[in-house]
Amino acid sequence: MHGPFDALLLARVQFAFTVSFHFLFPAITIGLASYLAVLEGLWLKTGQAQYLDLFRYWAKIFALVFGMGVVSGIVMSYQFGTNWAVFSDRAGPIIGPLMAYEVLTAFFLEAGFLGVVLFGMERVGRGLHFTATLMVAVGTVISAFWILSVNSWMHTPAGYALNAAGQFVPRGSWLAIIFTPSFPYRLAHTVSAAYLTTALLVGGVGAWHLLRDQDNLRSRTMFSMAMWMAMFVAPLQIVLGDLHGLNTLVHQPVKIMAMEGHYQSHPNGAPLILFGIPNSAEKRMDYALQIPQVSSLILKHDLNAPLAGLDTVPQADQPPVGIVFWSFRVMVGLGFLMAGLGLFSLVARARGTLYTSSALLRFALVMAPSGLIAVLAGWVTTEVGRQPWTITGLMRTAESASPLLAAPAVAASLAAFVVVYFAVFGAGVVYILKLMAKPPAVHELAPPHIPVRTAGITPAQAIQPDRTPSP
Repeated sequence: MHGPFDALLLARVQFAFTVSFHFLFPAITIGLASYLAVLEGLWLKTGQAQYLDLFRYWAKIFALVFGMGVVSGIVMSYQFGTNWAVFSDRAGPIIGPLMAYEVLTAFFLEAGFLGVVLFGMERVGRGLHFTATLMVAVGTVISAFWILSVNSWMHTPAGYALNAAGQFVPRGSWLAIIFTPSFPYRLAHTVSAAYLTTALLVGGVGAWHLLRDQDNLRSRTMFSMAMWMAMFVAPLQIVLGDLHGLNTLVHQPVKIMAMEGHYQSHPNGAPLILFGIPNSAEKRMDYALQIPQVSSLILKHDLNAPLAGLDTVPQADQPPVGIVFWSFRVMVGLGFLMAGLGLFSLVARARGTLYTSSALLRFALVMAPSGLIAVLAGWVTTEVGRQPWTITGLMRTAESASPLLAAPAVAASLAAFVVVYFAVFGAGVVYILKLMAKPPAVHELAPPHIPVRTAGITPAQAIQPDRTPSP
């Protein structure tokens, strides 16, 4: 028993490591693709050069992040065959088509038009180029749609039947499989998180450059746009998170128990535990800082509403409380800080100090990576909170692993992943940070960094914005 358990644990760590790396890149590209579309649209509408310069500045970064996201995603698919063969076999009739839809409707759309976005501004008409940018932005959202549909089905399975071989197969309409009870909430919460992550990243870069040159028009523009986004999306994200939590209470109550740290049931109103040290051995929360009955108020809108605890759940069906409890608090804490940044920027904007307040700029700079940290914390909360199930209530993680999974082989591949990922993706991140460290320039070069001569256009004309209206 000891050997297989070690192999299972290593396989879970390996998948968690690779998916954590991968998840960071779509969290940026989903929002950044839409930001590029907005920038190009503003340039076409106003003819103001700073929008084109910002478009080209961020397009280079988008291309790198997109590429790293594709490469890191490919690795995960192999693990379904090597480490999780039983899951792939049993859930394949449902998971497989959904993943194929993602490739056919989203990835091909993104990859097909990305080349036009990066290399085609001087080769195609403005309208076609803007359409390509919009298609890339739409493609990133469609990709999120299908991936989150797969993930939501694993959390709240619906529309399935079991065949004679024990496989999950569609029953009735595919719409029941795609639009599971948790899917709309998970989609809204995750996509808005991606937009907020991008806003914070763009705002942090803008703040970095404004701290050095407060008169840089392009830095001012990106910072102002990012702060508007943070001001509106951060409160919305809190609301969407609350709605997602209420949905989880209905369909995955055990996850909520772990998130709230409720080892014991509370028949007369449950406290909101702000902080504490989960003690799963003794089934209690040590050194708890809590507010009486507020958890019942948030989850049931009634101070005296009863809430069940983990004492009603068999030990074998309980997730690791400590991980879920703290990852949830990291996510929520950062969410409120993001809302605070948005409010701070609104006050500074009203006072006319948006670009000169060193406190605001330093706050925005510190918060630049907070979106990435928050989405990782949210992913940990969601996925670890589902344990010990791969498919909630139907298939355990221990039952999903490949039958001949060997600990030495998994350990060797995990070590290789760690070395290669930190070397390759580390170098990529360093290069991206170097690009961000340079302020956006007047007449920013296009992503290829190669002057072109097309249809009699000189290199200087190719990068000079034309303020005449498009046909």
